[in-house]
Amino acid sequence: MGLFGKSKPREERREPGEEVTLDTGEVVVAASVVDCIGDNCPRPQILTRKALAGADAGEVIEVKVDNPTSMEALPPIIEENGGAHLGTFRRARHWQVLARKG
Repeated sequence: MGLFGKSKPREERREPGEEVTLDTGEVVVAASVVDCIGDNCPRPQILTRKALAGADAGEVIEVKVDNPTSMEALPPIIEENGGAHLGTFRRARHWQVLARKG
């Protein structure tokens, strides 16, 4: 339950995300998208761990987050859970964090 009543469940979407060009020039498309917009710590970290655990080796996941503390905490969480942080990109109303499962 959320702070102000029932929170709507956010599940990982198993549909491709948008095409993103990384700083290295590599173009990736996320195999799944985790929507954490409106969520505070530790929910984005928990959902990111879950998405990495469910991903196949080499798959890219996208995490959408609008909480600055959560955004900063995600790269270490990704690395600790066998993934590689591909980049964090500022979008109009959120950050887009990309990770590849190792």
